[in-house]
Amino acid sequence: MKIEIAIILIVAAAAVGFFIGNLLRKKFSDSMVSKAEEMASKSLEDAKRQAETIIKEASLQAKDAIYQAKAEFERETKDKRRDLQALEKRLQQKEENLDKKIIAFDQRETEFLKREQGLVNREQGLVQKEEKLNHIIEEERKKLEELSGLSSAEAKRILMEAMESEAKLDAAKRVKAIEEEARETADKKSKEIISLAIQRYAGEYVAERTVSVVALPSDEMKGRIIGREGRNIRALEAATGIDLIIDDTPEAVILSGFNPVRREVAKIALERLIADGRIHPGRIEEVVAKAEEEVELAMKEAGEQAAFDLGVHGIHPEILKLIGRLRYRTSYSQNVYQHSLEVAFLCGIMAAELGINVKQAKRAGLLHDLGKAVDHEIEGSHAVIGADLARKYGESPKIVHSIMAHHEDEKPSSVLAVLVQAADALSGARPGARREMMETYVKRLEDLERIANSFGGVTNSFAIQAGREIRVMVSSDAVTDDGAVVLAKDVAKKIEAEMTYPGQIKVNVIRETRAIEYAR
Repeated sequence: MKIEIAIILIVAAAAVGFFIGNLLRKKFSDSMVSKAEEMASKSLEDAKRQAETIIKEASLQAKDAIYQAKAEFERETKDKRRDLQALEKRLQQKEENLDKKIIAFDQRETEFLKREQGLVNREQGLVQKEEKLNHIIEEERKKLEELSGLSSAEAKRILMEAMESEAKLDAAKRVKAIEEEARETADKKSKEIISLAIQRYAGEYVAERTVSVVALPSDEMKGRIIGREGRNIRALEAATGIDLIIDDTPEAVILSGFNPVRREVAKIALERLIADGRIHPGRIEEVVAKAEEEVELAMKEAGEQAAFDLGVHGIHPEILKLIGRLRYRTSYSQNVYQHSLEVAFLCGIMAAELGINVKQAKRAGLLHDLGKAVDHEIEGSHAVIGADLARKYGESPKIVHSIMAHHEDEKPSSVLAVLVQAADALSGARPGARREMMETYVKRLEDLERIANSFGGVTNSFAIQAGREIRVMVSSDAVTDDGAVVLAKDVAKKIEAEMTYPGQIKVNVIRETRAIEYAR
């Protein structure tokens, strides 16, 4: 590039000089022309020198670039040659290793062939020895049969009987140890599960009376309720099936009846009649009919709400109505509807701890007292009635059995039935759940102590824990340790046979021996 520039400069300078010379020659004298020519020649020489300098510099730079490229090529070639040598060395080592492995493999194959041949020879020898031993054993067996007078079958039978007897004995010992261990573990685990269920369940309970009281605005209303010649009170009693007790109680009317639903209908109807003020037979029948519809609707909604709260679905509508009916039923002043919900929640908590079906457990707990909704109309135990109703409306056999067995009307044969039993006892036995009249309560405590004192060897007895435990003191001379166990069972059976009580009663028999001496 620089050479081309130099040539161009030379040519340009020459052209410029020539042009200037011609002009000077024309315009000026010959002397001026000669000076111009000298200047042009000098410019041309300067341009030539510059061109030569540029050419030399370009040549040096080209040589330097060629040298650097050659050095870079030699360096890369050297690196590649070194890599190729290392790769060649590794391949050579691998080839040597493969050769060694092939040699070792051939040696091992030869050894295996030798061993296989040896094993074949030994197997043949063992077969021959086995045949020989079988022959010897047969001869010895015949000799033993001749000496003992027993055939091989009889000898086997005797030996097997002896071994079977010994195995049964060992198995019985093992079973006993396992049962004791399981009993201890199960007792501890069951206590943990029950205590956890009690801690996790926090239910509120409101006691309801079995007799309804309707407040009156004034005593004058009593006369209007009775009506002329008692026609109003007769119409109300006939429409509701409930007895109205109008006595000297100030500003109150008592409703008495065995059917809690009818009593609720009568209470609602009477309250509305009092608020309305129009009390006559026609109006009474109309108000009672409306009250019955409202109570039926309330029972249905209560049953549906219970199923919704517990998360159990697919219950027959008639069963839901019966569950709602329990809202007006009490047992020892405990509301059976609330009790059923509480039992269902407790069953669900314990089922979750045991890893069984939680919804099925809640369903069984909710339905366990279903029979109490109609037990005043149908003869029999409420457990049997409830089981029949559940079976009638399509409940599963497990649910039916748990309802039937929760009061031992049928022996429990499933974990679900035992859970319902435990939850029912927990709900009824917890403090404040059930209430009794003072006279009944005191009579029950007296009966407990009387039953305990009726047995021989009992020195004293004390009913404690609000009648949920009876402590029986016995004479150590008259009752042994084993006898104390039997006495506790006998007292418990007699209590079950002669008394009616909620929950369960613990019988605690205490026998102590004392050694007395005087230091003089």
